[in-house]
Amino acid sequence: MRTVAIACQGGGSHTAFTGGVLQRLLADEDHRVVGLSGTSGGAVCALLAWYGLLIGGAAEAGRLLERFWEDNAATTLGDKAANAWLVGLARLEGRVTLPTVSPYAYPGFAGAAFTDLLTRHVDVDRLARLQESPPEDQPLLLVGAVDVLSGDVKAFSSRRREITVNAVLASAAVPLLFRAVEERGRLYWDGLFSQNPPVRELPDAGPEEIWVVRVNPRARATEPKTVGDIADRRNELAGNLSLEQELFFIRKVNEWADRLGDPYRRIEIREVTLDLDLDLPSKLDRRPAFLRRLFDAGREEAEEFLARLPG
Repeated sequence: MRTVAIACQGGGSHTAFTGGVLQRLLADEDHRVVGLSGTSGGAVCALLAWYGLLIGGAAEAGRLLERFWEDNAATTLGDKAANAWLVGLARLEGRVTLPTVSPYAYPGFAGAAFTDLLTRHVDVDRLARLQESPPEDQPLLLVGAVDVLSGDVKAFSSRRREITVNAVLASAAVPLLFRAVEERGRLYWDGLFSQNPPVRELPDAGPEEIWVVRVNPRARATEPKTVGDIADRRNELAGNLSLEQELFFIRKVNEWADRLGDPYRRIEIREVTLDLDLDLPSKLDRRPAFLRRLFDAGREEAEEFLARLPG
């Protein structure tokens, strides 16, 4: 049985795609997941998958992922209006001058809403107990963030008993939307600035392969010329920068393993990629139909990915 670690890139609402990918990958019985990692929305998906696997297996993990994204959708009248306003403002950026407001200028509603949403699906006390005396075969979970003041990279680890709902909030704390999140006396921002997602510690879990769920396109067919297109491409490149550095580390170790031979072995890297033409503001979009489309696209892409795997 193939042992794999799955790394989930961050990307706001686009990570509903990751939820669908994980639901399908976890249901496949031809491999065993020994590690999961994620940043921002990818961290949410990785946490739900890890937590679900431990408390009820692949079926429970898939159920949690689907229900979270259904619950995250803007369904009430007020929520729909707020979603349309936020996405609309994002699409106006670069066309008109808009005021920028610090998240410290108003109460921390975003962080509180995120925490409430996540704790509807993850029991905080049970999450802590799962990390107290883990069995040797328990999958590793890593959540990426960055220390705002020191600039240090931080990968919260289940093996160090560091995974909390607050740590996941720290991983998703996008500046100008969220305040910095305090965890264990340090202040953190979105892991986009450090590891998106954490990869270099995944070999500690002993995988034969690392599967990366990429939501930011690596390449574009045409030159971006409008303000909106330039902003989209800049965001994609920023989101991929740390991931490419993480993958370079694994590929370099693979080169050493190829030269040295036994007892060293290479770790195969494979990718599941979101292949939809989406703009940057849509990362904020929580319309139910949009999230459902992404989740279903993730399931379909994962199905094709599994079909392409060598026997």
